[in-house]
Amino acid sequence: MASLSEASLQSLSGAVGLEGTGRPFKTPLLYYLVIGALVTPIRSFTDVRFHGLGRIPSSGPAIIVCNHISIFDGIFKTQAVRRPVHYLSKKENFVNPFLRFVMTSTGQIKTSRQTGASDAMARAVDVLDAGIPIGIFPEGTRSRKTEPPYLQRGKTGAARLAARFPHVPIVPMVMIGTREMMIPEKKLIKPWKRVEVNIDEPITFAQWVADPEGGGLSDDDVATLMLLGEDERRDRMGALYRRFTDQLMETLRRMGAP
Repeated sequence: MASLSEASLQSLSGAVGLEGTGRPFKTPLLYYLVIGALVTPIRSFTDVRFHGLGRIPSSGPAIIVCNHISIFDGIFKTQAVRRPVHYLSKKENFVNPFLRFVMTSTGQIKTSRQTGASDAMARAVDVLDAGIPIGIFPEGTRSRKTEPPYLQRGKTGAARLAARFPHVPIVPMVMIGTREMMIPEKKLIKPWKRVEVNIDEPITFAQWVADPEGGGLSDDDVATLMLLGEDERRDRMGALYRRFTDQLMETLRRMGAP
């Protein structure tokens, strides 16, 4: 299998231009209590089937990527990981006082489209630096499509984080049936509806970027890339993120994302 030197991987990581805030990240204690209190009721009152749980790292940082068709997706994703997962969540979820309490007390990360989510991405770097999983919905928001296929074009945030942390596993996960459990337009919860959660083998950016069917880069390619001017290097990196993201979304589609 093709591979890049550690020096090349670190050069690519630095070229991403993502830095943390410098503030240590720690999962709020309440989040652990919430997970412990809700696991049994969720398991008892829903028909959720998990496939591939053993593929999720039991410790250390991870980037969990998933399609997004329901407000329940994050709940079942966290249940699958079996430890706290922190999500980038739109700032509108922090307006309602109760919802804001839930978000802040479980350590979720507020995202603002006006700032290009730069502040949120910096905090996501803090999460991974702390050895904690980050949850990403590559579509950026819940699908607003009313008929399948619901899967939308992915945004490149997950790819940028993956390139910044080339050895952190990216775990593809697909939710099937959560939209039927609660159709957005109806607001009626149907906990008896079957939900399937498919989990694929994790991959790292380090593996992908050197693979001929992935990024296809060699050490010489990386060296040449680093010699480019800032604008051209940024464009080349952007093309790399787009290729990674498009392949990721195709993986989710093949895993059964509706």
